[in-house]
Amino acid sequence: MQADLNIGTAGHVDHGKTSLIHALTKKWADEHSEELKRGITIKLGYANMVIRKCPKEKSPEMYTIEKKCLKHNVKTEDIRNVSFIDVPGHETLMAIMMSGAALIDGVLFVIAANEKCPQPQTKEHLMALEIAGIKNIIIVQNKIDLVNNEEAKKSYKEIQKFIKGTVAENAPIIPISSQHGINIDYLLETIIEKFKVPEKNTKEKPLMLVARSFDINKPGSDPRKIIGSIIGGVLKRGTLSIGDEVTILPGTKDGDNWKILKTKIKNINAGFGKIKKAVPGGNIGIETGLDPSIGKADSLAGSVLISSSDNIPVWHEIKLKIKLLERVVGIENELKNEPLKIGEPLMINAWTAKTVGNIMLIQKDSAVIKLKIPISILKGEKVTVSRLINQRWRLVGYGIIS
Repeated sequence: MQADLNIGTAGHVDHGKTSLIHALTKKWADEHSEELKRGITIKLGYANMVIRKCPKEKSPEMYTIEKKCLKHNVKTEDIRNVSFIDVPGHETLMAIMMSGAALIDGVLFVIAANEKCPQPQTKEHLMALEIAGIKNIIIVQNKIDLVNNEEAKKSYKEIQKFIKGTVAENAPIIPISSQHGINIDYLLETIIEKFKVPEKNTKEKPLMLVARSFDINKPGSDPRKIIGSIIGGVLKRGTLSIGDEVTILPGTKDGDNWKILKTKIKNINAGFGKIKKAVPGGNIGIETGLDPSIGKADSLAGSVLISSSDNIPVWHEIKLKIKLLERVVGIENELKNEPLKIGEPLMINAWTAKTVGNIMLIQKDSAVIKLKIPISILKGEKVTVSRLINQRWRLVGYGIIS
């Protein structure tokens, strides 16, 4: 079984983003913990959930994550399989949202009821959604258990004012308490109504964005039972099946050059169990025939996987048509965004890849950047641009590969 769609989460960890995902997915994880230990685990920073409904209930209480309705004592029906993408780190979250990496079908935008809205990073997150063109948004007003009724209403009005005139202006606002499970059924109902399953592009050749890679073999494992490198991520288009011959780009460094990797798919895991064929929708984990050491410690994260009969560019130097934001947001005192300079280092996020490069040439609204680590991405795709401000990488705009 494979997830129907990916839901991203935006917001501070302090706002309860992690606790919300835990509340929605913990029971599934508990029930399958031993199965996951034995199988191909896909610890991508993601979690999976099945939304179910009670066939005898007509109110929003029909929606649940439980297999049995406690109110009517009947078995619930599976209606939607979901993968949550919980990206750790503010800068990484921003880069993935803004680069439009085709990882996200909808976003739960978590805002705490016990804090003034907007916080600096909250403003930056919403701007990122606007730039990325992500319109499927649900605002989750969390932590209503920590405030009284008047404070909750005040927070609600602050959120309405904050999103007015933005891409999230018409987004539903659902007050919840993830710690106590309050209004989770209403949130599940809104997910079903608001986030429709996207049409799956299965006709083109496969293109998978790799977000994680690792070695699952324990020290002292029987050499005859060694499992090849595991890669995890999202299939953007096409299909992948067990036995397919695939290529991983840009590959691994071999001296001063980069060597592409070719292998076969040994197994596929879709989070809910093993499958023989993967289609776009949800995250997947793939067992390859590569030496386990090649994929150890996320060394292949940021790569792309394609059919061995296909090819996409590997860029050691890129030309970007750059759009800078007017101001640097996400910090308390917003700074004016100065023009880029020749020789300036930039961090580029392209799909799931992250690399650093120096500006070699500037022409009007374009810049040529020499990369320290090559990236593999299609021409015309959007990437994010970050620059060093106060010794930290700060997102300052985006660029189109030309």
